[in-house]
Amino acid sequence: MEYTSAPIAEKIRAIRDVQEMGRQAFCDATGVPKQTLINVENGRNEPSFKVMRKVTQAFPQYTMWLMNDQVIEEAGQISPEIEQARKTLKQTGTDTD
Repeated sequence: MEYTSAPIAEKIRAIRDVQEMGRQAFCDATGVPKQTLINVENGRNEPSFKVMRKVTQAFPQYTMWLMNDQVIEEAGQISPEIEQARKTLKQTGTDTD
């Protein structure tokens, strides 16, 4: 079965969601102009290398997932789904850390 990557716009939105950030907070954290983020998230533009670099510098734990759909938890490379699962475990008191 062939795996199809989520569009980059969906991935950036997933990072924003799991970090519980509105657009302005995300832009403040990354340095990405708000209109650029809006255009990317709405599919009007693909993010430039500069935008991707800013996102991965602000959220380095998602770099591998964002760029090539890989996670390497032991190296600190996770996806928003893994981060959400960790948050849920902490909230329910079932986290083993």
